[in-house]
Parts: sequence; C-alpha cells; structure tokens
Amino acid sequence: MTCASAAVSPTLRTVTISYSELKDKNADLSMKIEQGFGPNGLGILSVTDVPGFSSLRQNLLHLAPRLANLPEDVKKDLEDHHSRYNFGWSHGKEKLESGNPDMLKGSFYANPLLDVPTTETHLIERYPSYCGSNIWPHSALPELEVAFKALGKLIVDVGLMLAYHCDQYVSKGMKMKENEGLEQILLHSRCHKGRLLYYFPAQQSNCIRDGDSMSSWCGWHTDHASLTGLTCGMFTKDGTVIPCPDSAAGLYIRTRTDQIVKVVFREDEIAYQIGETTEILSRSYLCATPHCVRVLSIIHFVFREDFGKFSPYHAYTVIKLTQTM
Repeated sequence: MTCASAAVSPTLRTVTISYSELKDKNADLSMKIEQGFGPNGLGILSVTDVPGFSSLRQNLLHLAPRLANLPEDVKKDLEDHHSRYNFGWSHGKEKLESGNPDMLKGSFYANPLLDVPTTETHLIERYPSYCGSNIWPHSALPELEVAFKALGKLIVDVGLMLAYHCDQYVSKGMKMKENEGLEQILLHSRCHKGRLLYYFPAQQSNCIRDGDSMSSWCGWHTDHASLTGLTCGMFTKDGTVIPCPDSAAGLYIRTRTDQIVKVVFREDEIAYQIGETTEILSRSYLCATPHCVRVLSIIHFVFREDFGKFSPYHAYTVIKLTQTM
C-alpha cells in the first residue's frame, strides 16, 4: 500500500467537538463519537477551542529545528539504544517500506508526565520502549523539557476528557467492567509517550525519490496504543512559518471501505486517533484506521514540525492481557 493513489483522494474535515462540550459530563456526545471513532468513522476527531493550546503548540514546534540542528555529538548523547531509540533523539533508525533507513524525519521521544515511570527492573527490561527514563538536553536546549511537558500534559488532560465520553458511548452497546474503560486506563497509565517530529526536505536528507518508495514522510500504519493526540504540522522556510506549499501533502486515512481520503483539521485544534488496543477492548465500537503522512510532491527547502502524544496501556495491563490470552 502506498500514498501514491492519494493524488486523486477526496479531502475530508475531521468531526469536531468543542472544549466546552467536552467539559460537560452531562452532554451526550455519542453521535459525534460514533461519527469520528465508530465503525463507519475515520478513526479521528478533533477538539476545538482548547485554552492555551495554540501558544503551547507554537512554543514546542519552534524548538524542533533547533533540536535537529544541535551538534552531532550532542544528539548522540541524547540517543537511547536500550529503548530501541524510543526515548531521546532518533534519526535514521526507522526503516521505510523499501527497507531503507528513514532519513526524512528526526524524532525526539519523552514521557510528558513522568521522567521515571518505574524503577522496577523487570518492567524496564521487558518494556524498554515504554518504561525507560527521559533524556533531556539540559545544557544544549533547556527550554525543550518545559515546552514538551506543557504541551504533552495538555494533550493528555484533554484526551482524558474525550475518553470519558468515549466510555459513555461504548457503554450503550456493551457492558463495561468498572475501572476498565478508556478513561480509567489512561488515568492510571504511567507510560504516556510524546514524540516531537522534525521532517527534513527530501533533497537535504539525501534521499532519492523513486516512484512510490519515497511517497510519504510516515508510511502506512495503524496505531497500536490506546489513543493518540496530534497537532497540525507547522511548515517553515528560512525560519519563517508558511502555509503548506503542496495541497496533496498531509495525513491520509484508509477507510473501512478501502477508500483513501485526505483528512484535515485546523492548527488550533487537537486531533485524536483511536489505536488498535482500544478497538479490541471496545469490541470495535471504537475503531482504528490505517494512515500515512504524504511527502511534498515537489522538492522544496521546506521543513515540517509536529507533535504526537501516544497513550499506551500501563505495563501491568499488558502483562495481564498476555497471561489470559
């Protein structure tokens, strides 16, 4: 599957829920939850009018190019081989669909809530990509930690509010055990993960685009965690924020009917996508969808920064599921 067919794909707007609606626990948001996350939805919706979000987004995304351009020896010290590069800096460690190393993007991973989610050695050894400790560039870029944690915590907090309404929707169709809804699982998780992404221009990253093999910044995948929060990407050229120079670039989703659609949301909105684990536990009342991020069709010296916050299930929950399957 490639993003090449996206050239003729329709563009769809995410289902939106306002922050004020989300705050109201008495509001019935089942229709919007079903439209966004249900069996016929795109597996994504966005939350509007979140207080403080726009400034926190800008504060963090503007740090992405500074992080990516730190001296190589400094970035090397931020790498964590033990976690399979899922904490700290990672560049060229992932593989593209072609099998080549992905040089198009650099990533910085951290837990936005807990620097040390656990000290239990057996959990750290068994789940190093989730249970490891944060690595911050305290001397080289001290403001990164503050900005990363501030935006990450906000996305978690709004995600918890959304999870409450997801549980209300699911409970109408199936019996849910106490403390096993999405809200409670996220609330008790110690393994939240944030990812700050910096996309290099294809020409600068020394990548050769050969047909479909370089057609996307982020290849087709379905999130395996519970809930993913996303910011809209920020494009910069010569240090200045610009609109996306290519209308075909962006987030694409494969629907349940095998249609590929481009999905858009505003830069002042937080988008949330359902992961496969939640789909399983909700018995498909909440559904995950395959998606990719498509590269600019023309080589520009344009950079893209964005932030994603993943909510995996707590390590103890994973152990419990493994033992009972």
